[in-house]
Amino acid sequence: MKYRRATLRRGRNKTGCNGWTLRNRRDKADTTNNPDTTERVPPTDNMDERTQRKTPVHLPVRESANGALIVFLTVCTNKKRPILARPDIHDLLKDVWIHGDHWLVGQYVIMPDHIHLFCSPDSLDCSSLTRWVQFWKSAASRRWPRNEEQPVWQKSYWDTQMRTDEQYSGKWDYVRHNPVRGGLCQAPDEWLFQGELNILTLR
Repeated sequence: MKYRRATLRRGRNKTGCNGWTLRNRRDKADTTNNPDTTERVPPTDNMDERTQRKTPVHLPVRESANGALIVFLTVCTNKKRPILARPDIHDLLKDVWIHGDHWLVGQYVIMPDHIHLFCSPDSLDCSSLTRWVQFWKSAASRRWPRNEEQPVWQKSYWDTQMRTDEQYSGKWDYVRHNPVRGGLCQAPDEWLFQGELNILTLR
């Protein structure tokens, strides 16, 4: 599949874990709480409006009318272990993102047990989002400084394509406040494990 990249400029680098919320869904034909209908909701925004299954369905990334393409991505650690928000892991992730080809990372926030980031294709004919995520997760795992924390990552990921500037800016504003909501800092700018590797825009 051919992608169109978002408009970008090189940006600058800056230098809670809410976990998973379980929600029981009642089937229309069955009003009992069935454990098989339990859904996992990723620790992001709009929890009341949008739910996700244990294994998310990755819809095809589609080109927008103006040619720009930005995807919001959430990746979690295996068993929700709080092993990410550390200076050495922050540096490691930045390095694998910078040297990973095909997709560019824009703004990101690293929480103790999950990562939120925005990304955009680096070329018109890049690899799929799934292959790129697998690439950098594997690269980070191979260089992980603490072997006892393997396996590092949850198998899949959650993704949402940004359609408008309002959606994009609103999502980022919500995500950057995650450390505050998690009681990890008093203000968004105090959280050290965030940054912007490339400036992505939908224009």
